[in-house]
Amino acid sequence: MAGVSTVKIKEDDDGIRLNKWFLREYPSLSMGHLQKLLRTKQIKVDGKRAETSTRLFAGQELRLPPLDEQKAPVKKDFISKSDEKLMRDMVIYKDDNIIVINKPSGMAVQGGTNQMRHIDGLLDALKFEKTERPKLTHRIDKDTSGLLVLARNRKYALILTKAFKEHQIKKTYLALCSGRPKQDEGQIKAPIVKVGEKMITAEDGLPAVTNYKLLDALGQKFCLIAAEPLTGRTHQIRVHLSLLGAPIVGDRKYATRDDVKKAELSAKLHLHSFQIDLSQIMNKKCVVKAPLPNYFKEDMNCLGLHFKEK
Repeated sequence: MAGVSTVKIKEDDDGIRLNKWFLREYPSLSMGHLQKLLRTKQIKVDGKRAETSTRLFAGQELRLPPLDEQKAPVKKDFISKSDEKLMRDMVIYKDDNIIVINKPSGMAVQGGTNQMRHIDGLLDALKFEKTERPKLTHRIDKDTSGLLVLARNRKYALILTKAFKEHQIKKTYLALCSGRPKQDEGQIKAPIVKVGEKMITAEDGLPAVTNYKLLDALGQKFCLIAAEPLTGRTHQIRVHLSLLGAPIVGDRKYATRDDVKKAELSAKLHLHSFQIDLSQIMNKKCVVKAPLPNYFKEDMNCLGLHFKEK
């Protein structure tokens, strides 16, 4: 068929879902159009019918129908100097197998609706001496700042993705909260389910468990909490701390108190992925910590709250 082309899947795209590949390579192609092409068998993988959830593996051949010029593939290897600097300034740990970055609040990890600029789209800036682009191994919310672990090769991509999925890696978050929980330390067990654009607690929801500890407090008005999620539900820490009566400062979905405006604090979400212990995965002592963002530190100082690292 005239105009039909074939693309060979590269090593650094090994394991990617077909819909994510198209989202990155053809950002103007709507999901409706993609699904129509799949339904009519105009897109095939190694000669076989494909679906949006099909996993693509290195060496496979992806058959593409003619696509108009505005949907031509985006050139992946062009990263502006400013974006390259932005990405490299985020790096706080690097060895032969992994890179750990300190993601700023407000920057999405992957693309989506109205998300054309994101971490995944700029990973070519972190190749350094290697030819293979780093791979995402887990995600954190767009408005959450802090640690994001990238794999520099296929082996560690599989190891880390599995470990994060099975919750084998201990992660600690810091949250500046409005209010104060009744107990200074404890465990929250509250199943979570999605309703509309929000997550809520419900008996028939997915299991969700979070350990927490109060680090400092300003009476009953504000406090600093260390939270350790034992499961990985969407917005888990945000929902659980709100349930305790201590919603996170800057959380427009789950915070209802007006103390934040009165205290003139930053409107950004004050949830930071502070520490990840990768020792078990790396077979060596490897605990990575990410410095707090300036707005987070400034608001803590404003409230007279302190955090001492051990």
